[in-house]
This record gives sequence, structure tokens and C-alpha cells, in this order.
Amino acid sequence: MSELKKILASNLVALRKNKKLTQGELSEQIAYSDKTISKWENGDAVPDIETLHLLSQFYGVKIDDLISKPSTELVNKTKKATTHNITNKLIITLLAITLVWSTATVIYVQGKILSNVDLWLSFVWAIPFSLVVLLIFNSIWGNKRNNYLIISLLSWMLLVCIHLQFLNYKLWPIYFLGIPFQISVILWSQLKSNKKDV
Repeated sequence: MSELKKILASNLVALRKNKKLTQGELSEQIAYSDKTISKWENGDAVPDIETLHLLSQFYGVKIDDLISKPSTELVNKTKKATTHNITNKLIITLLAITLVWSTATVIYVQGKILSNVDLWLSFVWAIPFSLVVLLIFNSIWGNKRNNYLIISLLSWMLLVCIHLQFLNYKLWPIYFLGIPFQISVILWSQLKSNKKDV
């Protein structure tokens, strides 16, 4: 049994380091305390079957791989999969953002050709729409900590867009709305989640 614990501990350390995560960052991702993760990685404790399943899904390996393969072999297997996975996610996100900018370009060109109207604001509005797309994809498979930055940028860009859209109405005080919202986002980012301590 102690040999199995050593293999599991070694694999968990290698997989975490391969993802370039500290124990604290991993604890945020899987909702276990860094103290518990440290126990697993030192071989002082073994995760239950549900947690092993969670870890295997998080690292993209089979449970059997966690307890049977040496860490170097397992890391080499996951490095290729991780690299392809990150590249694919980035390409999908950029394609979705490109769709937003393509739509803005179509609106601009259509306004110019059909009505001889300069709809340059379509490009300004494309920025917050791009941030919404980025927020969605980052929430699905990105680092959740980046969401706070994206939300902050989104809120300020929406205020800029509204101000520019109604430039004739002297709406510059609208930026004061961003201040309490920004404070809320900063405070929200400081909330700590409950972590399971086994």
C-alpha cells in the first residue's frame, strides 16, 4: 500500500507542476484546502474515490493512470494533450471574438453603402461584446481569477459606449456609476470560497 501512495503522491505533484499551479491555486480550482493537497502530495493521506475522479478529470487522465504510471511517463502523456487543448481553446475563443468584429464590420459597411451613414460606433460597441465573449469562454475553461479584470473592463467600456452613443447629451457624469461598481468587483474578488478539508 505504501508503494501505491508514493506513486499517487508523485503523480499528483508532477501533474500539478505540469499545469504550473501552486498548491494554493489548485485548492481554489478544486475546492479543497492547500493543507489537504499537501497531505496527498506527501503521501500522508489518500483522496477518496470521488476526489480521485475529480482529480483525474481536472488533469485529463484516467484514475488508473494516477495510481499506476510513474510521474514522468504520465506528465509526458498529459503535456501533449494539454498543449493541444490550450491551443484549441484559444483558437475557438479568437474565432468567436472575430465573429463579433465581423458583425461590426458588416454593420459599418452596410451603413456606408446603403445609407451613406458613418456607423463607426459599431466598432466601439464591438469592444464590450468581445469582452462578453471572452468572459463566457474564460468562465468555461480559463482562469476564473481573470473574470474580475474582464468584468471591470466590460463595465467601463459599456459606460464609454453609452457616452459616445449619446455624445450630444453631455452624459460625462455617467462615469461616476463605474466607481461603486468597480469597488464591488474588487471586494467580490477578495471573497474566499469554502474549501473541503479532509
